[in-house]
Amino acid sequence: MSAATPLRYLSGYPVHLVAQVRELLDSQQLGPLLRKKYPAPHAVRNDTALYDYVSELKARHLRNAGPLSKVAWDGKLQTIHKALGTHTTVRRVQGGKLKAKREIRIATLFREAPPEFLRMIVVHELSHMKEPDHDKAFYQLCCRIEPQYHQLEFDVRAWLSLIDVTGATLWAPPPPAA
Repeated sequence: MSAATPLRYLSGYPVHLVAQVRELLDSQQLGPLLRKKYPAPHAVRNDTALYDYVSELKARHLRNAGPLSKVAWDGKLQTIHKALGTHTTVRRVQGGKLKAKREIRIATLFREAPPEFLRMIVVHELSHMKEPDHDKAFYQLCCRIEPQYHQLEFDVRAWLSLIDVTGATLWAPPPPAA
């Protein structure tokens, strides 16, 4: 990889951090480093398990937020929306009542990720239920739910850069339960 190749997932980070990731990529050490730090993928394999996982986090940290109607893996997210997760709220008037349906979709890329990466993206999307913009209050909420949020976000972005440059996947899915 040439030094001129931009690492699009790391734009906005300080030059010295991007240079460190670039150096790790060039020396083929980024993958092994991430695998050592995050040794195994999570066990959340289907939409039902993902809904349960997200609902548990929401119940623990965002009790006052409205209910979730749907949580699902989405194979089209990264390619169509350039997003790793989305949250949507659809409001409809039914009779004399205003009903809101909230959905969270997570890119299927995270099916093969370690539990920390899944938690980071879920925390991000759940935080949007309270804070719609990526502002100071939003990131404070992310850090309240997941104290290591900023480090995890950086590591996810480094992982995405590795995938972008090499196409390598680091974690195999766990074997099926017997």
